[in-house]
Amino acid sequence: MKHKKRFIAGAICQQCKGQDTLMLYKENEVEKVECVDCGDIKSQTDAQVAASSKREGQVIGLFKPE
Repeated sequence: MKHKKRFIAGAICQQCKGQDTLMLYKENEVEKVECVDCGDIKSQTDAQVAASSKREGQVIGLFKPE
């Protein structure tokens, strides 16, 4: 199964501080964000994404690619 990867406009990598270098994709029901410059990967499950958005209060909605 091929995974769709999308870049996150304006996002800054926490590791290398590069801007517009982060891509978002889903692998085995785990959402991952990877920096194409330094290779740093962050991941979280759907439950962690939902919990995070409820705490922040500033999220308009969650983007769920089909």
